[in-house]
Amino acid sequence: MGKPYKRILLKLSGEVLMGRQQFGIDPEFVAELALEVKAAKDSGLEICLVIGGGNIFRGISGAAVGMNRASADYMGMLATVMNALAMQNALEQIGVKTRVQSAVQMDQVCEPVILRRAQRHLEKNRVVIFAAGVGAPFFTTDSGAALRAAEMDCDALLKGTSVDGVYDSDPKKNPNAKRYDTVDYNTVLAEDLKVMDASAVALCRDNNIPIVVFSIREKGNLAKVLAGGGIKTIVQKEV
Repeated sequence: MGKPYKRILLKLSGEVLMGRQQFGIDPEFVAELALEVKAAKDSGLEICLVIGGGNIFRGISGAAVGMNRASADYMGMLATVMNALAMQNALEQIGVKTRVQSAVQMDQVCEPVILRRAQRHLEKNRVVIFAAGVGAPFFTTDSGAALRAAEMDCDALLKGTSVDGVYDSDPKKNPNAKRYDTVDYNTVLAEDLKVMDASAVALCRDNNIPIVVFSIREKGNLAKVLAGGGIKTIVQKEV
């Protein structure tokens, strides 16, 4: 973390919102996440958020059991909107002004994605949550996060997951898996390391946006990572 960040995009996996449950949204854990986001914002950061939908519905899984892939992906996008509204509610309950912008237009519940409006929200000290990915099937919310990070000129993309970094193999299956402190984009792509999907990594590489992978389940870890500490992996250009 060589320079202080002014604006970040925080990507949270949908599964994190399950908290201690097996499915859906755990309001207690979402409230804890909101406190982490508030602490980061109170440090002076401008924050964009993207949340996956895997705790409710994952499009690629639906396609695997016979659903039309495009239809399944649209269902997954709707799941991300539900998660975004849940996070918005949790943030506003603790005094953090928040706006949700969806790539699939649904005016009754949130704004459409309008980048100049999103920029203005950040200037007014609001958190902006981008929902519904890129608004098209066959792209993951990782790609949506990378796209919004590039569009909003973010200094870094922080990916908060259930794993504390990037490993050379699955640490759940291989107890001897090695965690990287830093790794370059091309190694991630060439070795198919499971950080984000290839299009998201390539988009970050082409726009020189570092990807910081860390565990959001560890209380206080976001603040530690932003301060330059904590356990994490930074994906960046080769140095």
